[in-house]
Amino acid sequence: MSADGTSTLTEPSLASASTHVVLEARNIVKELGHGARKTRALKGVSLALNAGELTLLMGPSGSGKTTLLSILGCILTPTEGTLTIASHATAGLSPEALAGLRRRHVGFIFQSYNLFPTLTAEENVRIALDVRGERGSDAVVRAQRALQQVGLRHKLKSYPANLSGGEQQRVAVARALVGAPSVMLADEPTAALDSENGQAVMTVLAEIAKDPARATFIVTHDPRITPFADRILRIEDGRIVGDQRGGANAGTVRALKYAS
Repeated sequence: MSADGTSTLTEPSLASASTHVVLEARNIVKELGHGARKTRALKGVSLALNAGELTLLMGPSGSGKTTLLSILGCILTPTEGTLTIASHATAGLSPEALAGLRRRHVGFIFQSYNLFPTLTAEENVRIALDVRGERGSDAVVRAQRALQQVGLRHKLKSYPANLSGGEQQRVAVARALVGAPSVMLADEPTAALDSENGQAVMTVLAEIAKDPARATFIVTHDPRITPFADRILRIEDGRIVGDQRGGANAGTVRALKYAS
């Protein structure tokens, strides 16, 4: 509350001595377009993602959610500001170096699953290791363990066409998880799912988010998944306008384990 009695919004909290910050963005600005068509999609966004937490980013279409997600995942570079992932600063890195940082430290989950239809669930997960040059029997074991972690140990040899939408998304989660990333980034992971499958996917993600070495960040329009969050950020017109800690049901929901 300000001196004149009006409410004020404080900047979302950054690093704290009592938390392990996995990803930190400071004063991120992103300009899109050129000349008269140039716009600022992000207008000085700052945030820190803590290990062991599931953070949601919510906001209307065109608010900058996808642009911010792409910058945090080292797909886009900011026009201004700094980004640090797992103690690695991204400023000045070449596209090849950014791609290497992304492969080592970032796991992506997409709304559309992006599975290869001619590959089994196990093979789809192993691809994430293959692009890192990790092959052989160890890669097979790691892929199987990742699928077991998302409740799909019994679907190793199934093709995407023989899996439900929720199962396909959980294969995508396993693919993002198998490389042991420092941060998991998800873009509308439940948007294409019904309530039951969305609940199953979010239960898996909430369990994964407990890892004390990993942060989980989800962009969503789906209000059904807010009880799973430790933290909810709200973005409008390229600025963070809200930062809410811990929903009333967060502790109960995060204690659930998915039963296959």
